Amino acid sequence: MTVPLLCFPFAGAGASFFTPWQRYDLKATRIRPVQLPGRERRLDDPPFPDVLTAVESLAGELTAEPGLSQGPVALFGHSFGAVLAYEMARHLRERKGIPVAHLFVSGSAGPMTRREAGATGLPDEEFLARVSEFAGYDHPTMQDPELLELLLPALRADVEAHEAYVSTAHDPLDAPITSLRGLDDTLVSADQARQWEPVTRSGFRFEELPGGHMYLTEYPGPLLKLIDDELKAWA
Repeated sequence: MTVPLLCFPFAGAGASFFTPWQRYDLKATRIRPVQLPGRERRLDDPPFPDVLTAVESLAGELTAEPGLSQGPVALFGHSFGAVLAYEMARHLRERKGIPVAHLFVSGSAGPMTRREAGATGLPDEEFLARVSEFAGYDHPTMQDPELLELLLPALRADVEAHEAYVSTAHDPLDAPITSLRGLDDTLVSADQARQWEPVTRSGFRFEELPGGHMYLTEYPGPLLKLIDDELKAWA
């Protein structure tokens, strides 16, 4: 048996980011990218205005799939995707009764911490410069004016939702959490990444991998091995 890994992208990205992950020889993990509206095959759908609206809508779609409705499931998210994955894990576990094998959060401070620097509301050029500064990464889309015009609304919506998000949960999650960051990440410190520890009652692990904030865009092999090894207990 393999455990489906629901993969939530960073701000502005689509499900196709995770397509190459499906080609890795994973023993216990089945990569299941989650597509957000406003991009790729859902380009014509309006982006979600906030994290909880996103989770409510996406949960209905995901739990309609036979392979996900019974569980267990695991979840992965990077940066903005980390808070989506966390809130989805809570929703699936607490409201749907679906077992959550593991939550992997990457490049993210704990859910009670609001990001200090902001890009919301800036003019386009300043907004894009600030986002690139945050991430230390320029997506190829940013070099194509036509594609950028199409995807800018989704990127803005994601960034605004992320910057406005602070968890209102009171009880720890009944699922183990692994928090990951790039060793050279200048956006999320090790202390911030460790803020996920009190969020769970079922075990916490902190790992650093080579690279900066967007370490997973370069070579995801070590990350996927870590995830797959963690999920072998469920396979």
